[in-house]
Amino acid sequence: MILTGKQNRHLRGLGHGLQPVVQIGKSLLSESVVQQLDDALDQHELIKIKFGQDIEIDRKATGAEINASLKCSTVQAIGRTMLLFRPRKKDPTIKLPPRGD
Repeated sequence: MILTGKQNRHLRGLGHGLQPVVQIGKSLLSESVVQQLDDALDQHELIKIKFGQDIEIDRKATGAEINASLKCSTVQAIGRTMLLFRPRKKDPTIKLPPRGD
């Protein structure tokens, strides 16, 4: 899912006060972590995740891997924190600004 700049700004504003829902450690994107992320996205639509201090991450590569496996969008990646968005298939609660295409 590709978001416009306006949609990204809207989601960043909504995500500002969120606490991390999933914390990722040395196993990075193991099957269980991917399942936790999938469940959290189904429940919340917009989630914040945090990577542990003791692991090396490439934010772009990890974000791309998460996006591909979960069919979501990385809204923001700062330091060891990422904000992810995926609208619910049924009854989405977060309304995005129009695309303006």
